[in-house]
Amino acid sequence: MTNAPAFVPDEPPEIQVHSHDRYHAVMKACEGLPPIKTVIVHAVDKTSIEAAADAAKENLIKPILTGMKDKILAVAAENKIDVSGWEIVDTPDAHASAMKAVELAAAGEADVIMKGSLHTDEVLGPVVSSASGLRTGRRLSQSYIMDTAGYHKWLIVTDGVVNIAPDLMTKADICRNARDIWKVLTNEDRLPKIAVLAAVEVVNPKMQATLDAAALSKMADRGQIEGCLIDGPLAFDNAVSKEAAAQKKITSPVAGDADILLAPEIESGNMMAKQLSFINKADAAGIIMGAKVPIILTSRADNLRSRLLSCAIAVLVVHARKEGRI
Repeated sequence: MTNAPAFVPDEPPEIQVHSHDRYHAVMKACEGLPPIKTVIVHAVDKTSIEAAADAAKENLIKPILTGMKDKILAVAAENKIDVSGWEIVDTPDAHASAMKAVELAAAGEADVIMKGSLHTDEVLGPVVSSASGLRTGRRLSQSYIMDTAGYHKWLIVTDGVVNIAPDLMTKADICRNARDIWKVLTNEDRLPKIAVLAAVEVVNPKMQATLDAAALSKMADRGQIEGCLIDGPLAFDNAVSKEAAAQKKITSPVAGDADILLAPEIESGNMMAKQLSFINKADAAGIIMGAKVPIILTSRADNLRSRLLSCAIAVLVVHARKEGRI
């Protein structure tokens, strides 16, 4: 029995090196800016307190912690995290922590809300309440801000967290929220390119995602959604690959060069972002826009860069709003 010859590829595999240059550029942009007052909701575990400490060390935030004070102090002491200079607001449970965070933000005592040791819906419930004082004319939506070695620029994936099955007008607000993040993230003097994703590149009346995509594109053309270029329906491949777009004979300023990917619903948006994070090893920030203050979403699975990037982008958003740029 003979050994089979070893497989030798015709060409060596392409090696993608992640330099994290875009991450470092955002961190540099925050240098010299004052830290933002950030209320961490129900910061009763190591991850929440550690994330606050890391961001405070980089002079990005001034932490305000809500939660059971005794538990916060015990966790901090156990993990040797110095919280002596931070404001701690004693609250009995997660719901009370979220209510207090909203109260502080509405009163102007906090610039940003940051998720701690509780579920996302527990954070957002008090925010979207009609009595919160934080609602605007827009729907809330979440954006994953991705820096991956496999793409030539920042890539925003939205919405994979908040809106389960967004209708047309909700998708319009998702576009506006992602556009604002892109503006402060890049500071580029051009319009961001939003690809409205579907499974196919043609309008099919049996596929609602394609109908919404066509409508959003026309809304942007006629100024109903300002400050961005929108095209769709586009499949994922021809939204991010010029070669794939050319093979499909798609002529579009967005195809193959998208800045923002608008998912048709929450499942595809969530899976797309997490694939980029865990397989492509992207640095990924998570920000919710649409309220009067940005909301930082962190996860126990986030690495240090992702946590700091989320806080840094929130810094840029807060200062851009104060200066009237968004």
